[in-house]
Amino acid sequence: MYDYDVIIVGGGLAGLTAAIHLSQEKHSVLVLEKKTYPHHKVCGEYVSNEIIPYLNALGVPMDSSKAVQIDNLTLSTVSGKWTQTQLPLGGIGISRYSFDHLLHQRAVANDVKFVFESVTEIEFKADFFEVSTENDQTFTSKVTIGAYGKRSPIDKRLNRDFIKQKSGWLGVKSHYEFDEFPENQVALHNFKGGYGGLSKTETGAVNFCYLASYSSFQKLKNVSDFNEKVVSRNPFLNDFLGKATPIFNEPLTIAQISFQQKKSIENHILMCGDTAGLIHPLCGNGMAMAIHSAKIASEQVNHFLKDTSNRKQLETAYEKEWQKTFKKRLWMGRHLQSLLLNEEMSNLALRAVTTSPALLRKLVRQTHGKPIVC
Repeated sequence: MYDYDVIIVGGGLAGLTAAIHLSQEKHSVLVLEKKTYPHHKVCGEYVSNEIIPYLNALGVPMDSSKAVQIDNLTLSTVSGKWTQTQLPLGGIGISRYSFDHLLHQRAVANDVKFVFESVTEIEFKADFFEVSTENDQTFTSKVTIGAYGKRSPIDKRLNRDFIKQKSGWLGVKSHYEFDEFPENQVALHNFKGGYGGLSKTETGAVNFCYLASYSSFQKLKNVSDFNEKVVSRNPFLNDFLGKATPIFNEPLTIAQISFQQKKSIENHILMCGDTAGLIHPLCGNGMAMAIHSAKIASEQVNHFLKDTSNRKQLETAYEKEWQKTFKKRLWMGRHLQSLLLNEEMSNLALRAVTTSPALLRKLVRQTHGKPIVC
């Protein structure tokens, strides 16, 4: 006998969505998350509208979230050359502080159990999992889902390939007061060694989240100096940082962000969201992909727990569907990043999409999915 049908390690978008989905199917679910809700996270905080039908089906009231409706994309190069287009599907701006809290409330209403501790070990024994926490608690389950984010000490314990290699990317995020920023816009601005996104959230604050190469950042080693001497060389970002008022006391940062390929299954653990594969922030769709991956995992786990498949079939089906859904989008994200971080190539590319807005909309479609329905 197991303590739970499913243990989910990590309570971000993927973990919470899977918890809601599986509990709705009447499975017992435990979420292990190191921090209580609500809390801020380094995140672009723009999410494609593709996830709205699915969340509505899960009983998550997005219409009451006060999320900002976004339908316009602005893109600029390091020197300030820019273009604009309507987003084919559109999206919403919502802080992770509010979004995760909203999902957590729904999960609790579904009788999902939460333990707020860091996980230290996940072991597969015969046909069940044993999951241990920092306070020496141990829980068992038939299925375990890994949804603990971009990187974790758990990755080292599992001996995952990507964790053995250093990654040269740093993420920085802060909220600002800036009334001049258009409510319906998401903006992606390049600077030397990185790029950043701007969009409004449900509070009216503008979220500025950027990714910088560590090689460019380490020359200054201070976010304030880096913003002033590197980020602000982009005219749009210079105007924003010069006029906007920071809301956070200090920016949030995360180091060693890896965009290397990851396996969607490790030691029989189904990996979801950023734990399975991270799309470059310039594609603006990591949040939607995390939620979609939770749907795929939940559907396969539900079949498995209802004795319609064995563990091998579960893992094969999940891997196949994950690759079918995300492989092309991740590939496109990697290549778009390589293009836009090359100043000469990004100027040529921007010139091309400026003369052909349809081409830019096509690129957006390549990194976004269609509306997700149950």
